[in-house]
Amino acid sequence: MKNRIVFWGKNENSEKLLLALELLAEEGKVNVISFPEALVSEEFNQALTKDWRDGKTVDFPEGFTSTLVELTVTGSILPTGITAEKMDLVTRAQAEWNFSILSSRLFRSYQSELNEFKDKVERSLNFDKNMWDELKSFWDRVQEQARDKSLFREHSEHLRQETNELFGKLKDLRGKLDEEFDRTSKTLYEDIVTKLGDIENKVREGIRLQPLFDELKDIQKKIREVKLNRDHRNKIWDKLDATFKVLKEKRFGPETADDNNPLVRIQKRYEGLMAAIDKMESSVGRDIEELNFQNGKVNTSFGQLEAQIRQAKVAMIEERVRSKKEKLAEMYATKTELDRKMEQLQEKEKRKADEMLKEDAKKAAQEKIAGEIAAANAAREKAKGEKESLFDAATSILGDSFTDMVDTVKAVAEVVEDRIEDKIDEIKEIWKDKKEEETVKEEETDKKEEKKKD
Repeated sequence: MKNRIVFWGKNENSEKLLLALELLAEEGKVNVISFPEALVSEEFNQALTKDWRDGKTVDFPEGFTSTLVELTVTGSILPTGITAEKMDLVTRAQAEWNFSILSSRLFRSYQSELNEFKDKVERSLNFDKNMWDELKSFWDRVQEQARDKSLFREHSEHLRQETNELFGKLKDLRGKLDEEFDRTSKTLYEDIVTKLGDIENKVREGIRLQPLFDELKDIQKKIREVKLNRDHRNKIWDKLDATFKVLKEKRFGPETADDNNPLVRIQKRYEGLMAAIDKMESSVGRDIEELNFQNGKVNTSFGQLEAQIRQAKVAMIEERVRSKKEKLAEMYATKTELDRKMEQLQEKEKRKADEMLKEDAKKAAQEKIAGEIAAANAAREKAKGEKESLFDAATSILGDSFTDMVDTVKAVAEVVEDRIEDKIDEIKEIWKDKKEEETVKEEETDKKEEKKKD
């Protein structure tokens, strides 16, 4: 972005002018230099267009005029009566220069805020977490403006270097605090790991599982609340997951601990969602605190520029809060959907368990019936064997007389059977004759009908 432009224009008398405009950023004004066409040689035109526009010094011929014009967003930067042949060049320069001035003012505002941090850090003897968060929030705002290109690169780089120096000093102060924090974290970590180990031992001993589930949930809640370093927290989460897996395998069987189980997958997703909701709610809370702070600052701002910057910050934070609340609403909608799915899957698991109980009862009943049938068959075989033994015993006792009596009964049965068969044959013959007689009568009737038709 150049602070000087050169172009041709005309005055109120339509006389041609060579115009040279220079931005005076500190004053917020534009110096408009005009040269009548008669004063402009080809050599001077080239020098002004190339050298002067690039920031070099060029000697001006006598007879030029210079006018200072206030730089505004809406008003023209050309003096009254002066027009440009290419107005788009002027309007583009005006927009860029307005941005340049506002960006420089924003940089000075950030620099002033950073100087306040420097004073605080220099006076600090111990690490202050609030100061760290404030500096981080400040740097986040600077980065956001840099990403949006609201700050020039050299300005954002300057702020980055000074901010990093302050972060370095705060890290030095935090070193001692971190050592104490690590000792406290280790104590909490060992305590929780011991409790998880006790629960696993109770599972192996066959103690009632539901109270152990409740105890694990309490530990899970406590992990979210206590302060642990990252390494200890990650190890505890891994240990907690392993303990939950052991408990679920004991309660539902090994297959339920598999990630292929839909209920297990949704439960893990639900736990992750709840953790994300907690983080998002905390983030919204911090933004609202910052918003309240900035609103308070707006009311106590000195000067119009500071008030404008504060209002811009308020608008930026409000937009961030709105976006996060939308995401939070989506998260809660997802939570409701997961609640519904988990309820359905739990009901399905319950029905499956009931069906398994019914199937087991059915198999038991079938096995019982099969046993009773086998016992009945064995009893019949036994009775049959006893009858055959009785027949053999009678034969051996009565001898030929008993055998003759049996043969006589069989002979009488055969004679009766022969007579029955003869009677059946006689009935068949009668039925056959009757069907033939009916067939003949039908044929005669058909012939008579045909004759009537003829």
